Amino acid sequence: MLQSSDRPLHEAYDTALLDLDGVVYAGGAPVPYAVPALERVRADGMRLAYVTNNAARTPQDVAAHLTQLGVPATPEDVVTSAQAVARLIADRLAAGARVLCAGGAGLRVALVERGLVPVDSAEDAPEAVVQGYGGAELSWGVLTEAALAVGRGLPWFASNTDLTVPSGRGIAPGNGAAVEVVRGATRWMREPPEPVVAGKPQPSMHRETVLRTDARRPLVVGDRLDTDIEGAHAGGVDSLLVLTGVTGAAQLPGARPRHRPSYLAADLRGLLAPQPVVTGSAGRGFDCGGWTAVAGRDGVRLRGDGEPLDGLRALCRAAWAAADGAGVTGAPEAPETPVAPQTPEATGETDGPRPDTAMSLARLGY
Repeated sequence: MLQSSDRPLHEAYDTALLDLDGVVYAGGAPVPYAVPALERVRADGMRLAYVTNNAARTPQDVAAHLTQLGVPATPEDVVTSAQAVARLIADRLAAGARVLCAGGAGLRVALVERGLVPVDSAEDAPEAVVQGYGGAELSWGVLTEAALAVGRGLPWFASNTDLTVPSGRGIAPGNGAAVEVVRGATRWMREPPEPVVAGKPQPSMHRETVLRTDARRPLVVGDRLDTDIEGAHAGGVDSLLVLTGVTGAAQLPGARPRHRPSYLAADLRGLLAPQPVVTGSAGRGFDCGGWTAVAGRDGVRLRGDGEPLDGLRALCRAAWAAADGAGVTGAPEAPETPVAPQTPEATGETDGPRPDTAMSLARLGY
């Protein structure tokens, strides 16, 4: 459930493990307020590390881009899913092994750094296949070669399986969409294969970053429930969700336990602020700021007034308590299968929130 902090988050935690796409920048341009917020928290002593599922670019390129935006960074501050998946492959294959690379420059460089040889065709005698985000450079021909090689039974790896990625023009297909192409093309096999995935929400990337930074109290900061927030849960680390990327407010009330962030913020300025307490019970309702949220048959109703984000916090707490059957503030998180009857909103299987919840979100401006 949502936590509170009477201290600004950048003082309560020593290291921020920051996602990039949708958090720091989108389509190459900085997210509003991101640069001055990071400048301030860094000046106040918080360590910044950048943990990205985007395998297209090298850590050197990412660091140079961040520095150009006004966020000084070195390659050592950056961990990519390309590095993580290259390590997995190198642990399983001999040095000098050929790997069919369906991805961008970042993935190819990471393979070479691990002593592997990237190749482009299923006819080049590869010993494994790896997919990573390649942007517009990833052609249908490359996916065809990957599908042919996987269809021949070669080990299959993926840097990550994010279906989408934020861009300056909107939400674009991510590496997970390319993985689905290969998966669909190999369904004819008697035992259809599944890739070994290295990136978030697998805990390896956050764990490696914690080791690199010697973090004692890290905070994962991201824009996605299914990668950043789930990855924080998997690693036993607190998390801050910012609403500047893929996840919107409408997705939060139906979030399952593993997708629920510790804290909410509109953007990275949330690192500079305390987090309010949400109090109450399922029967009486949950309070935050000037808002009270009460769950009913048709969703969650809000009453009151105040800061919209406080209303969203109260709304989420009421919706999650109703889904879990947890009736008191601070109750232990319920098991994955709720004890209360499941509703479409609770399982996240509908196209949107239930009617009362949708009205409440609209009232908050979401």
